[in-house]
Amino acid sequence: MRNADFYLIEQPRFREQPLRLVCELARRALGARLPTLILTRSQAQAEALDELLWAFDDEAFVPHQIAGDDDDRITPVLIVPPEVRAEPRPLVINLRDQCVPFDVESIKEVVAAEATEREGSRLRWREYQQRGYALRKFDM
Repeated sequence: MRNADFYLIEQPRFREQPLRLVCELARRALGARLPTLILTRSQAQAEALDELLWAFDDEAFVPHQIAGDDDDRITPVLIVPPEVRAEPRPLVINLRDQCVPFDVESIKEVVAAEATEREGSRLRWREYQQRGYALRKFDM
């Protein structure tokens, strides 16, 4: 069964730094040995996430890189800006306004607290539902 999980940011620690939740999800994926793509909205967001993944937890190491070189296939967590193409992986963490364009085992949608973000997430929810994904919502 394919899953699409929506993580709605509520807690102050994630409101202040939404990419922190992405780091937590990436760490969990690594622990579960799930090769992961993180689809970012921009190159700048990809770079910010790259830096945060190095520093968010002194005791956690999440092997990752921004997509675009020969090591992409062996890197457990691949950060993918919009202008870069990457092969699908079992888990995709989506930060973009559009649904993940390919079918995978599991999708994690990270939704910021702003009302405009929530409206876009409702549209993505309906699209994933139509594509046959089992849907869940988590308040973070």
